[in-house]
Amino acid sequence: MNRRLSPFVRWSRALGNSVAHTWRRSLQLRVVVSTLSLSMIVILVLGVVLTSQITDRLLETKIGAATEELDRARATVEGQLVGSDASTSLQTQLDGARANLTNRDPDSAENSGSAGTFEPVLIVPGGGPRGPTSAGTVEAVPEQLRTFVERGQVSYQFTTIDDPDGYNGPALVVGTPTTSSLSGLELYLIFPLNSEDRSLSLVRGTLLIGGGVLAVLLAAISLLVARQVVLPLRSASRIAVRFADGRLKERMPVRGEDDMARLAMSFNEMAESLSKQITQLEEFGNLQKRFTSDVSHELRTPLTTVRMAADLIHDSDHLEPGLRRASELLVTELDRFEGLLGDLLEISRHDAGVAELAAEQLDVRMCARAAVSTVRHLAKDTGTELIVDLPSEQVVAEVDPRRVERILRNLLSNAIDHGEGKPILLRLRSDDNAVAFVVRDQGIGLRPGEEKLVFNRFWRSDPSRVRRSGGTGLGLAISVEDANLHDGRLEAWGQPGVGSVFRLTLPRVRGRKVSASPLPLVPGTARHVQGRPRPGVEEDRIRAIEDGAPEDYVADTEDVQDDDFTPAPDAAAPDAPARDDSADPAPDPTDTDEPAEPGDDAAENSQERERSQEHER
Repeated sequence: MNRRLSPFVRWSRALGNSVAHTWRRSLQLRVVVSTLSLSMIVILVLGVVLTSQITDRLLETKIGAATEELDRARATVEGQLVGSDASTSLQTQLDGARANLTNRDPDSAENSGSAGTFEPVLIVPGGGPRGPTSAGTVEAVPEQLRTFVERGQVSYQFTTIDDPDGYNGPALVVGTPTTSSLSGLELYLIFPLNSEDRSLSLVRGTLLIGGGVLAVLLAAISLLVARQVVLPLRSASRIAVRFADGRLKERMPVRGEDDMARLAMSFNEMAESLSKQITQLEEFGNLQKRFTSDVSHELRTPLTTVRMAADLIHDSDHLEPGLRRASELLVTELDRFEGLLGDLLEISRHDAGVAELAAEQLDVRMCARAAVSTVRHLAKDTGTELIVDLPSEQVVAEVDPRRVERILRNLLSNAIDHGEGKPILLRLRSDDNAVAFVVRDQGIGLRPGEEKLVFNRFWRSDPSRVRRSGGTGLGLAISVEDANLHDGRLEAWGQPGVGSVFRLTLPRVRGRKVSASPLPLVPGTARHVQGRPRPGVEEDRIRAIEDGAPEDYVADTEDVQDDDFTPAPDAAAPDAPARDDSADPAPDPTDTDEPAEPGDDAAENSQERERSQEHER
């Protein structure tokens, strides 16, 4: 049964949704339906009142005519019985009197009336051993009416007659006592109401047809009136949509001097004002972009000259300590100034829409390693541990390596600046449609609402903090533009005192939209200690990520979750060199292509211990 009703239920739901959608969207439909509904209610109430009044008037007229006819019939019966023979039986007298009433000439002036045809009934109650005697259809006379007549009252009552051989339908029965020679004689006249019933049916039909015609006319009138109101509104809506699309010359036509004309004039005034303001803002924006680009280009030449002079002074061997320190500061600030000019030029290209994407098929792990190698010295200076979690297999995507590397470099530099010297995680995962990078720190975090502000130009969460990386304040803004150029997304999450997470999601094929990310943005809540396997992870699935990792550091590269990471109690000291914990297989113990850093005995010892462990395994 449910299977049979399912198509009907689905069709009913679809129809209901379609009707509800049309009802919400169409003002004209709501006006017409509301007007028609109220009109039908008014017509219904008016029809009921008119029908009731007409019925009452017809019945009052019928009762008056029936009463007059009853008086004439009573006089006829009394006159008939006065002249009757005393030897005639009671039943014969009653039959004769009834026949005299039935055979009267209805066209005579004396007997004419508006009561219509009737059927007389004569009843003489029984007395002693004699039972009641009657003439006519006694069953049609109600007992309640007979009670009133027996008390000497002239009464009437409406009833329904069901005579298989005669009339069937509503009827009016009037009764009266008589003063004839027959003691207790009762006279009843039964008037069929078929003519009145036909009259009422005609009235009801006329009212119904008139109500239907009136409802159609009201619907047409309301449709016409609503159309006069809705058409200007629809025109204003279309013009507003075109205006929002950039067609600032669109205006509403003004016709007449009514409310709609005033609405059109007000709309046109508003559109004119907005058009002027938008034009001014566009001119100011273009001027600002052009000024930024021109200034950046014009500063290149003097900056190059100053750079050459600063390098010449800095490379001199015969400088006093104070002058040498001043030359070092000059070179450092020139580096920052040159970076700021480069960022301004890059952001101006994005603003002008001339930034180009040099996409190519490559292993995006290369971009991650290049970005890590760029910020390694910053991590080393701050004692920050870099944990790099990369898949062991290639992750090929169609990206611009320079821009992806710049995004990751900016994210890692930002994490080092705000990570409070705690470990920083760089993770890469992919699926069939997208690749995702996550950079996570355990620093000061972000307050609610700052996950959107962090990508604004020159925005700083705490202006008093010093940028260790020497950033310009445009790095994250440029990163967002680079991500959008790839049709990807750059998102942020943070919590005060917990840290922040930045997720970069890029499509694996250029031009394809990103629907879901392979990595979650919000990390999990579970915690485990570095160097110790998480519960449920087999020992043979845990290995060191990089040969430069300490002896006590291990990571699960096959099933890494977004758990919190906490340094082991016996982890390397803060002044230990930063390391890149990638997911590449551990190097062969005999491979010596990558020598350790000179003078860094801790790193050499760590690498030797790692190689010996790999050899034993």
